[in-house]
Order: sequence, then C-alpha cells, then structure tokens
Amino acid sequence: MEKVDLLIIGGGVNGCGIARDAAGRGYTVLLAEQADLASGTSSGATKLIHGGLRYLEHYAFRLVRDSLRERETLWKIAPHIIWPMRFVLPVDPAGRPAWLLRLGLAIYDHIGGRQLLQPTRSLALSRDRIARVLDERFTRAFEYSDCWVDDARLVVLNARDAADRGAEIAVRTRVTAVRPQEDGWLADLEDQAVGKPYSVEARKVGTRHVRARMIVNAAGPWADIVARSAFGNNATSRIRLVRGSHIVLRYRLPDERAFIFQNADGRVMFAIPYEGTFTLVGTTDAETEADPSQATPSGEEIDYLLAGISENLRTTFTRADVAWQFAAVRPLLDSGEAGDAQDATRDYTLSLEHPRGAPLMTVLGGKLTTYRRLAEAALEKIEAELGPVDTRSAGWTGKVQLPGGDFPRGGADALAQRLRADFPFLAAATCERLVRSYGTRAWDMLGAATSCEDLGTHFGAGLTAREIEFLQRTEFAQTAEDILWRRTKCGLHMTAQERDRCQVGIEDDRPG
Repeated sequence: MEKVDLLIIGGGVNGCGIARDAAGRGYTVLLAEQADLASGTSSGATKLIHGGLRYLEHYAFRLVRDSLRERETLWKIAPHIIWPMRFVLPVDPAGRPAWLLRLGLAIYDHIGGRQLLQPTRSLALSRDRIARVLDERFTRAFEYSDCWVDDARLVVLNARDAADRGAEIAVRTRVTAVRPQEDGWLADLEDQAVGKPYSVEARKVGTRHVRARMIVNAAGPWADIVARSAFGNNATSRIRLVRGSHIVLRYRLPDERAFIFQNADGRVMFAIPYEGTFTLVGTTDAETEADPSQATPSGEEIDYLLAGISENLRTTFTRADVAWQFAAVRPLLDSGEAGDAQDATRDYTLSLEHPRGAPLMTVLGGKLTTYRRLAEAALEKIEAELGPVDTRSAGWTGKVQLPGGDFPRGGADALAQRLRADFPFLAAATCERLVRSYGTRAWDMLGAATSCEDLGTHFGAGLTAREIEFLQRTEFAQTAEDILWRRTKCGLHMTAQERDRCQVGIEDDRPG
C-alpha cells in the first residue's frame, strides 16, 4: 500500500503552494484534485497580486500589510507570469473625497515595504492622454502600483515545482473516503481521468488506497463538501460561498495602465488591459449556494458590470461587446456576523483537528497574493505534527524561482528577443506569449525545432501540437479546456472553428 506523509486535497493555489513548500522540505506528498488544477476559484480571480486598497476601509491593516509585502517577493520568483501594473483611480465627485483616497494611498505605499514598485502620484487628467476614454466628470486622479498575475499559471507552476521535488500531482482524482488510523489516515482515491495525462505510464487507474500521516483539506469552496462526503463531518459550515464574476470586453484601453473605479453602490470595479486587445472587468460579490463547479455569471451580474464600466468610460458597452465571461466561487471566512459579501474578510485560517488522533488541517479563506505565506503557516503546523524532515528553512519558497522564472525581474522583453533570435521563424508576438507563459522553459518546449513545420499542426492563435504535447507532458493538462483557457488563453483569440478543431485534435490523441 502506498504511504505518504501528506495527502493534500485540492489543486488550487493554496493546495499547490503547500505541496511545493512541503516537498521542498523533504516530505512525501500526494496532491489529489478532482478536476483540473486551478479549475475553480484560483483561475476565476481578477488576476492581481495586490494588497487590497479597499480593505483599508475595513481596518484590515495586517492583511493589507502582509499582502503588500508579498508583491515584490512573488514578482521575483515568477517574473514571467507576474509583472508590475499601474492603476489609475479617478476621483469621483460623488464618491470618496480626494483627501481620503490620498491618505489611503499613502498608507498603501508605506506599510508594505515597497522597494521596486513605483510610488503613488497625482494625475491632472487635463494633461494625460488616458483622460480621453474617461467620463467627463473626472478631472483628477491618482496613480499607484500593484502587480498583475496569470493566476492559473501560478497554480500550475507551483504544482510543477512540487512534482520536480518529488510530490505526486494527481489531477482528476477524487478522494472518496478517509478513515482515521493509529498512524494517520487510510484514504480511498478514485481516478477520473478523461484525457491524455502528463505521463501515461504514471497514471494509477481505478481506486487507490493510500496511507497518509496527515491530511490537508485545501478544497476551497468544496471544503465543506469534502468534509461531509469523505470525512462524514456534518459540522456547521465555516465559510461563506461568494460568487465573483468577470467579463472580458472587445475593447482596448489607451495604454498598459488599468483603472479602479468607485461605483455608486460603494463597491470598486477594475478595468484591466488583458491579452493585448481586450479589457477585463470585474468583479461582483454574490452569495451563492450552488455547486461551485457550475459557477457562471448571472445575467444580472453581467448587466451590472456593463453598466458600471459604461458609466465610468465614454463608451457604452452592451452584451455584444463581451468576448468571454467567467465566474468563480470564493470561500470567505464566515465570522458569524451579518453583512454584505463585499465586506467579508479575505483573510485565512488553518484549522487543526485530531479525529481519533489522526491530524487533519483544513484551509479556509485566503487570496492569491497570500498563498505563499499561507503555505508557510501550514508548514509550521505540519512540522509540529510530523516533525521536520529537511533542514531547509521557512521562507525558501520566496527565494527560489518557480519553473521558468530564472531570469531578472523586468527582463521578459529581453528574453523574448533572445527567443526570437534562436527561433527566427516565430513571430514576435508568439515569442512574447511563450516567454510570458513559460519563461526560460520556452526553449524546452520548442526543443530542436528549426521551422514552423517542426512544431506540428497549428491550431490557431500560435498554438501548435508541440505546445499541446508539452502541456500534457509537463503541466498535467488533459483536455482542450485545460489548454485553451487555463494553461494558455489561446481560446480567447481563436475562432469557434479553431477551438473545435483543437478539441478534436486532443481527443484523437488520447491513449486508447
């Protein structure tokens, strides 16, 4: 029977972050994800590494400080998928006053140990070209720094690094039952693979029985479902399920700066340059009791986002302008106090229990920006339970680059030029995309190719059979959805016919 130190349930950013840290410290780790990595909350975010400026209004100073401290650390370890972004905050005459915004931004600039990111500055919109797209009521604005992230790739790269350090990443594997034992847990895992795995030989078909010294329930919005179905725990839920929806518009902002707007209802709304020619708009906060795997934006949410962005820009947007829409359910901590979903804390908690003596940790809450700190806190509890295995100290994950990130911050453009020089048959835009996705691993993916033909079938948007095979072999991808919408965003740039052709190509290539 297989034996591991840690069985981690859930392949989102928290589960994969814990797997990476634990594997790096010498623990044997098995991560089981019922669907694809980042197929839930972790790919449905606003895609920001940020402190959360609006959290200051709720006096969440520690959360903001800890988040801000992580921005430059995460940028350092993943400069291919994370980079600085400037945000323009227009002063709305009907919203929060300018002095209050300036005070909040001053706090934001100074409590998080900012070193490389640019500080806040005031904008006179009469002299800034970005004003031409803003509603005429705006005459003044502030500009500050945060970071952008490809959220799904952040998850996958943590999983890849964990696997490189010895962890097993079992996608489409469901934990169906667990039973406490004297020396830990006995777990039943059921393989639910639907496509070609990253390694055909490595797939363990059917039901597996695994002994684990400790279990980490990092299933996010499914945490309560896992607790009930696998553990038989019928305790009252400790999380609030809140759906956040986004739309992607066929609209290009004037430059690489993003907007953060104050809506009339007190919420804030982001408009972010996305995938070159699009704009990402979000988010909403809607309480939900639906299955998180079925999360989709409601018509009301889409209309809310369209109305909000139309009110703040000089363009009126309709549903015909929406190129893509997505939603995800955030598992927010339930404090037991009534209040709007937008006011619920984005902090996290790690709950440790010992059913019949077997250690079980449940991860609740959290946000993309703090995933690495959450993992470090989890490892403190894991080491206390299981004893240390390796002498590697806490904090190592903030010093070692994620796969492909072994180049200087701000060096992605130079890396793309180098890639173009080595593979001159590739378009400049393709080289930029490959570097922004894979960093130095782009050379591994392209291999010894000397022509476009060497990359196999071209499915559209620069996606080739060579890249698909690379994603299946090294990044745990199995289906067209995994590849088109999470490992890459090529699906957004393809026609419906190209997406269908890609899906057929992947299905035809599945092992028999």
